[in-house]
Amino acid sequence: MEDATLFEALGGRPVLERVHKLFYDRLYEHPWLKHFFLDVDQETIERQQTDFMVSNMGGGKIYSGKFPKPAHMHMYITDELFDLRNKILGECILECGVSQELAERWLRIDNAFKHSLVKKDTGECEKRFFTDDLKIFHKPSGF
Repeated sequence: MEDATLFEALGGRPVLERVHKLFYDRLYEHPWLKHFFLDVDQETIERQQTDFMVSNMGGGKIYSGKFPKPAHMHMYITDELFDLRNKILGECILECGVSQELAERWLRIDNAFKHSLVKKDTGECEKRFFTDDLKIFHKPSGF
C-alpha cells in the first residue's frame, strides 16, 4: 500500500511536528479559523494531530483520541472552511521542505476525513456533552 511507508518517507515524527507547529501557528492567527481554537491549548492539539497522522501514515497506532466525526460534531465545518484549512495545511507541508509528491500523499490521507467533518447546515451540529457550545462561525465580512 502506497501510504504504509509515508511516515518513514517524510522523515518521521519530527517532520510532522514541524508541519503541525507551523500549521497551528497559522490557524490560531487566522481571522476565521482561529475561532474554532479559542478554548484549545495549541501544544495539545499539535500533539494530537501529529499522533493522529502518525497513526494514519504507517508510523504505528499511537493515537488514542476520538475519531474525527465525534470530535468535531459540535463544529459547523463547511466545504469552504475545510478547503481553506486544507490549503493552509498544504502550504505548511511544502514550506517545511516536504516534496510535492509526499505532500500530495499527505493531503490525500487528510482529505479522506472530509466526509466526517463537513456539514451541509448548522442543524447537523450536535453538542458532545450537556455543557458544550456549538462552534458556528460565519465567514468574516471582507474575507
